[in-house]
Amino acid sequence: MSLVSSAQRVPPQVLLRWSVMVAAVTIALKSLAWWLTGSVGLLSDAMESIVNLASAAFALLMVRIAARPADEDHPYGHHKAEYFSAGFEGLMIMVAAVGILWAALDRLRAPQAIEQLGIGVLLSVVSSAINGGLAWLMFQSGRRHRSMALEGDARHLMTDVWTSAGVIVGVSLAAWTGWLWLDPVVAIGVALNILREGVHLVWRSSEGLMDRALEPEVIAEIAKTLRQFEHRTIRFDHVATRRSGRRRFVDLHMHMPADWTLGRAAAVRASVEQALMSAVPGLRATIQLLPTDVEAHFDDEEDLI
Repeated sequence: MSLVSSAQRVPPQVLLRWSVMVAAVTIALKSLAWWLTGSVGLLSDAMESIVNLASAAFALLMVRIAARPADEDHPYGHHKAEYFSAGFEGLMIMVAAVGILWAALDRLRAPQAIEQLGIGVLLSVVSSAINGGLAWLMFQSGRRHRSMALEGDARHLMTDVWTSAGVIVGVSLAAWTGWLWLDPVVAIGVALNILREGVHLVWRSSEGLMDRALEPEVIAEIAKTLRQFEHRTIRFDHVATRRSGRRRFVDLHMHMPADWTLGRAAAVRASVEQALMSAVPGLRATIQLLPTDVEAHFDDEEDLI
């Protein structure tokens, strides 16, 4: 079994528990690096790791809620809980960005010498390597499980990795050249970068909560499957798709001759549903049967009142 295949099989909850533990370790390493050097750039890196810890803990809670089965109050399940995780993580990133900007602007007005750079950089490199490895595992598992929570946490961790790389370069240049203003300038760049990532996560979360259509390639696969059943006596229309957490849904109308028996029509519908769910993993199909000469309308004004 390949390394990628093994990574994809790691359950989301396990990875998020790892993320919580890794966040605690990286907070300790990066805080120590900041304490030793006094660098505001490394302080910004440590602050982002605190956000990682809070976000990973919230994501773990949301994934557990999303995994609950449907109940009387939530007949369609709890899958959308993962979108709240991504939205919360985005907001936390934005809060961290504001805090970093505040500290960086204060240090820009009063630059401070950087001490014990070698040890501080080493600690930052070690923590970044840990975050990078975990982010890779999360991306692989997130694709397999179609988990917005995992994807959000993985993106945040990768942002943290690139942030650390930028901080290390900037802080090293500041110490080497003696241009102490480089340290807070790097921190400001870090803040703006993670602010952009936070806005992106909040936007994606809101898109999911508004029942965004499935990916174009998935819609194409659905259309390809339906064409296999099209006939001069059978046609499909009003095909609508949406995504809810890990679940995918498609609703459509299937038109067939009015003189067909209910048993025959139901058998054909069952074949179409099975084909769709086999072609698209995690898909739930809802097919309404209609006679060939009957059309349904959903856009009448009275339906919107």
